[in-house]
Amino acid sequence: MIATFQNTREFAKELDAKDSLQKYRQAFHIPLQKNGDEHIYLCGNSLGLQPKLTQEYIQQELTDWANLGVEGHTDAKHPWMPYHEFLSEAMAKIVGAKPQEVVVMNTLTTNLHLMMVSFFQPTAKRYKIVIEADAFPSDKYAVESQLKFHNIDPKDGLILWKPRAEDNLCHLADLEKIIQDQGDEIALLMIGNTNYYSGQFYDMEKITQLGHENGIVVGFDLAHGAGNIQPNLHDVGADFAVWCTYKYLNSGPGSLGGCFVHERHAHNKNLKRFVGWWGHNKDTRFNMRQEFDPIPGAEGWQLSNPPILSMAAIRASLAVFEDAGFENIRAKSEQITGYLEYLIDEINNDKIHIITPRNPSERGCQLSIQVKDADKALFDALTQKGVIADWREPDVIRVAPAPLYNSYQDVFNFVEILKSLL
Repeated sequence: MIATFQNTREFAKELDAKDSLQKYRQAFHIPLQKNGDEHIYLCGNSLGLQPKLTQEYIQQELTDWANLGVEGHTDAKHPWMPYHEFLSEAMAKIVGAKPQEVVVMNTLTTNLHLMMVSFFQPTAKRYKIVIEADAFPSDKYAVESQLKFHNIDPKDGLILWKPRAEDNLCHLADLEKIIQDQGDEIALLMIGNTNYYSGQFYDMEKITQLGHENGIVVGFDLAHGAGNIQPNLHDVGADFAVWCTYKYLNSGPGSLGGCFVHERHAHNKNLKRFVGWWGHNKDTRFNMRQEFDPIPGAEGWQLSNPPILSMAAIRASLAVFEDAGFENIRAKSEQITGYLEYLIDEINNDKIHIITPRNPSERGCQLSIQVKDADKALFDALTQKGVIADWREPDVIRVAPAPLYNSYQDVFNFVEILKSLL
């Protein structure tokens, strides 16, 4: 990692020339402005760009469907029957799990509900759920609805881990205090491991340890973590995790999500779950009169046979990740985000302030830039200048240089535009 940065365009070009991942930029479609120039696309935290392989991978399935019809389930170039299995090993590497612990299925909130059916089992004494106060709204809605499903008033059953006013960040000491005061009543810690608003990456290992030491089930939402940071799910020991694949994993709008269930639960047939036939024993799945027999591991939570076209897009992106190597991706992420941080600091303007943690181990590639007295005018002006970023109410511009397709010159050009507008 570069220890000292320089605030010049020549230095940005030098970093790009030395970047071992620079070639992967050509593997993605970069959106163009009306004048034909490439946008400065810094919005992979909302929707990742399309790999050029995607069209080829999807076209293969369309061709097999056209030529084979239903026989494509067994005779396609990549047979549809076991298609989800083609994703498991590569996806497991990205989230730090064993292939048996991972499955690609459904969408994120559906998977979250399925996990809470199994892992949120409230009793008269233990019935509360802890989430971070500024969790993504969908998580909060899902958790509240699960509480209501069990006839628990969310005003009583939902505990919010709140960020501190002085830095807008959640502190582990505050979570420890919550568990110290109410641990006997808490059934589930359900934390979004990388916060969508602040960009803060929570210490998953300590959170899991804290929960398990107090008899609490622990799950994570990796929507802003998968493909961004390495969560090391197996070693961390979380009971479950869920994520989407359309942000940093570049699988296309509304694409399928991923799910992790730790191997210690793999053979527990007594876990309550909502089930469907695709989670049934593969050897007897098509003997339609069998009682449900769950596949060991995460696959046992599948409901329906998967949408192949969406999975083909995921497989295309995972091929790029596999070729680049996730350790290399993470190393560039730390450096390019550090460079962005350095350049923003160089502006030295009290109108903007980075609320994302300064420590690279406490964030992914996203920096959240808080704008003093914001009215969204600055963000709109950036958009007019060809920057695609993301605005979050009330006053934050989220900027995420994705290491697979963003260049150091992207970062430099963005900050130059920001500086001119300030």
